[in-house]
Amino acid sequence: SVQNILSSSLISKNLKIKVYKTIFFLLFCMGAKNGLSLREDHRLQVFENRVLRRIFGPRREGDGVWRKLHNDELKNLYSSPSIVRVIKSRRMRWAGHVAGMDGTKGVHRVLVGKPEGKRPLGRPRRRWKNNVRRDLWEIGVEVDWILLAQDRVWWRALVNLVMNLQVS
Repeated sequence: SVQNILSSSLISKNLKIKVYKTIFFLLFCMGAKNGLSLREDHRLQVFENRVLRRIFGPRREGDGVWRKLHNDELKNLYSSPSIVRVIKSRRMRWAGHVAGMDGTKGVHRVLVGKPEGKRPLGRPRRRWKNNVRRDLWEIGVEVDWILLAQDRVWWRALVNLVMNLQVS
């Protein structure tokens, strides 16, 4: 039924975008708290492009032939950060919040602590802390991010930079 709403010509594009943001966008942002693998990043981007293609519809060329919109055209028409960027910036905001806590809080101890005991066999699981480090690496910051998060003004600028970074 949502597909019918998004492809209906009776509803304005602004209303369709609001429906997309309230239903899908929030659902995926809440569901991706632990972090996304590269494959999940790609799949979310593909899904978002598919929904935006349904909202904006096909484009008519000069010779009367209809064609699908390209990804860059969708980004220009949508003019909001992609869902992957929003998830990464929210993860960065939460990391700054936790890093700013004092050392007595349990969440902070889990973030900076080292687990004891034997590790399981196989490849180590991707940790939340490593996802934050990778997000910072994408924007060119390669320092200890826990110390960096202590300065709230600087950290807020980094979060905004992660949000507005263009995905290729």
